[in-house]
Amino acid sequence: MLKNRLACIDLGSNDCRLRIAESDGTILYFDSKSTKLAEGLSSSGRLSQASFERGLKAFEEFSDWFKSYHVTSYRAVTTAACRTAVNGQDFVNMIKQKTGISLEIIDAGEEARLNAKGAIKNAPSDKEYAVIYDLGGASTEISLICNDDTAKILETISIPLGARNATEQYDIEEFDSQKAARLSQDVALQVQQFIQKSCLPQYKDKCCLVATSSTPLRLCAMVREDETYGRERYDGMHILCQDFDRVISKIFNMPLEKRINLSCLTQDRAKIFVAACVIFQTIYQNLGFDEMIVSFKGAQDAMIEELAHAQND
Repeated sequence: MLKNRLACIDLGSNDCRLRIAESDGTILYFDSKSTKLAEGLSSSGRLSQASFERGLKAFEEFSDWFKSYHVTSYRAVTTAACRTAVNGQDFVNMIKQKTGISLEIIDAGEEARLNAKGAIKNAPSDKEYAVIYDLGGASTEISLICNDDTAKILETISIPLGARNATEQYDIEEFDSQKAARLSQDVALQVQQFIQKSCLPQYKDKCCLVATSSTPLRLCAMVREDETYGRERYDGMHILCQDFDRVISKIFNMPLEKRINLSCLTQDRAKIFVAACVIFQTIYQNLGFDEMIVSFKGAQDAMIEELAHAQND
């Protein structure tokens, strides 16, 4: 008799990620497709026809994997791109009609909760609190949470800037000091609001910083000078912020034609990586930590865990 098979789909503004697992959490299959869902969204306010087609192709493939692995329970979520696009619900309806998969548009609070619940697994036990931040394609969430089984969020903020929409809005595919300064200033203003509202200085000595998303993982590969990029290898690593400063400086001085050749970047990712680095660096510099923990774990880990608990109840 087949065991219960669980699956989750996390459709972000850049990529669509699938994970299939046993009810005990053992991963059976995972995949990621580049959908560039938010491409052009910042100027048009709509998901483009090309985005619809790329997204549908990913979900059609994932639907086939559901059948191959006899998935019994799943959760599929989508975030900032569909939240903000005027035709986001149209995309969700199309996916349901064409593939049978029910896709849920989650709000920024639920996005922060899922990321925090997954990433907190990498927080050291000697810290009572953690600041978790997740840099996406169209938004960036920062949360102060309790470092325990509840992962209770004490304060959170969703900054409406991510790697893709910031690249488009600030025209910063190639590094430009003035454009970067404007982007950094806009992000810093919101980070300072988070610091004030969360009363972060009161927690600082009992707090660690955990960064989840592909940007810190890709930068980690550069810090370690890895010739091959394997995200899972960096999960839970402690990296000094000064080491991130060093490799980010290299990125800023590197033209697109050279960034494309980095093993940790795809051609599309190289185009939006300058903006990603500006946002990422601005956040950790304003938060004022000397080091951070890089996390491969995130929303998918939380979704699989919650699906497993639901199966066992």
